[in-house]
Amino acid sequence: MITHIDHIILVTPDIEGIVAFYARVLKMAPQTLASGQRALDFGQQRIALRTPDEVLHDHAAVGACNLCLISDWPMDEVVAHLRAEDVHIDIGPVARDGAMGPLLSVYFSDPDGNLIEVSQPLPRR
Repeated sequence: MITHIDHIILVTPDIEGIVAFYARVLKMAPQTLASGQRALDFGQQRIALRTPDEVLHDHAAVGACNLCLISDWPMDEVVAHLRAEDVHIDIGPVARDGAMGPLLSVYFSDPDGNLIEVSQPLPRR
């Protein structure tokens, strides 16, 4: 029935700050949609951005998201890039289980406190 995720929505009080962070640190492509709303594209996916007053339901919260993003960079390059961008790595690299198999992951937070996991797929054991 379900084949993939088209987009997710992050709630942030500072849309342009989050756009700058994800573009700089995670190399995502900033977009301005026809509606004027902002988004970040990567691969065939999108992170749509909304302020708390734009969210249609009352249980969305700033900093409540946990994203696992797959990188095509080797983990040593991911770590070096994060350090060069002055991003504090909370955990990792550590082995994790992903939807498609084992991962090597690092964890850090975005400016709103969302937990970001950047992972490199590992060969199946």
